[in-house]
Amino acid sequence: MTSPLVPRMQPFGTTVFAEMTQRALRFDAVNLGQGFPDTDGPAEMLQVAAHGLQEGLNQYAPARGLPVLREAVAEHQRRFYGIPLDPDAQVLVTVGATEGIAAALLALAGPGDEVVVIEPSYDSYDASIALAGATRRAVSLRFPDLHLDLDAVRDAVTDRTRVLMINTPHNPTGKVFSRAELEGLAEIVREREGLWVVSDEVYEHLVFDGLSHVPFSTLPGMAERTLTISSVGKTFSLTGWKTGWVTGPAELVDAVAAVKQFLTFVGVTHVQPAVAHGLRLPESFFTGFAQELQGKRDVLVEALSDVGVPVSPCQGTYFVIADFAPHGVSDAVDFCRRLPEELGVVGVPVSVFVEDPAPVASLVRFAFCKKEEVLREAARRLHALGRA
Repeated sequence: MTSPLVPRMQPFGTTVFAEMTQRALRFDAVNLGQGFPDTDGPAEMLQVAAHGLQEGLNQYAPARGLPVLREAVAEHQRRFYGIPLDPDAQVLVTVGATEGIAAALLALAGPGDEVVVIEPSYDSYDASIALAGATRRAVSLRFPDLHLDLDAVRDAVTDRTRVLMINTPHNPTGKVFSRAELEGLAEIVREREGLWVVSDEVYEHLVFDGLSHVPFSTLPGMAERTLTISSVGKTFSLTGWKTGWVTGPAELVDAVAAVKQFLTFVGVTHVQPAVAHGLRLPESFFTGFAQELQGKRDVLVEALSDVGVPVSPCQGTYFVIADFAPHGVSDAVDFCRRLPEELGVVGVPVSVFVEDPAPVASLVRFAFCKKEEVLREAARRLHALGRA
């Protein structure tokens, strides 16, 4: 029977994350596949959300989000990065960063247009590009050092390119783009009239080893050409709240809002004051959470190193990329399907994040946003590799 799904969306079936989660349940495996924490966010944020639910915040929010949240987003951008924003004109609340990405790409690109992505890339980028009817062009980070070839980016940008998609800190690799790399990208953008930037910065506060996040919009000439996307999920371990925001020049935010209203209309109302509360927490919260995650990263990296599995540099996010080639792995998809049953651990093959799987055929992504005892149990199970 011919599939009723339109051809451009047929490559996007059940995600590998759903498949691996099912295998984790089937084999009682430690699930380091999907990037969601196994702990709740700050108790005070939960209390504010519960209060909103009980006190009548149960109807539609304003189309662009509750003023309290839009104001808090603007305050956050000014406090951490010195970015001035008008909360009424330059902030849009979305149903998570995923909707923000989709609405931005639907607003800015269409048939005949091109979108340049840096891969491995988060899977929703490709689906959103396909929804828009645009064409994807990719530039690959080079493993194992995750080098970005700026000349390759320049070659990928053509007269048909409408959007450059940036993600820093980067999922799935854990790379934090350096200021020099970002300045190189900004130079390429300045060379092309009519080229917009969509910058996914949801991991902005999850940066390790003394490094700093550099928002792309802070680079010379980029404030007027960049839409920045972030969300509550990663910074506050509240992925189920599905509340994000898009910020940037008023005319670009207007364009995204025009699309967003016909996707979900508005987001969930009662959590928005709680998200605003979180964005106003003291700086110690943000730095403390990053330090905690850095420690969890170290537990997992040490376990992999102990069994002869090298990893790429992980400077941020929830994720680390491990290379199982020393253990004879040449097909990470097959390996990840066997891993839950054979070792009791779940990972995700990096090949699902790229167009050409051959250069990354032995690479697996693991998420370390779990309780330390869960990570240590995963480490114990991974040690079976050393006895194989």
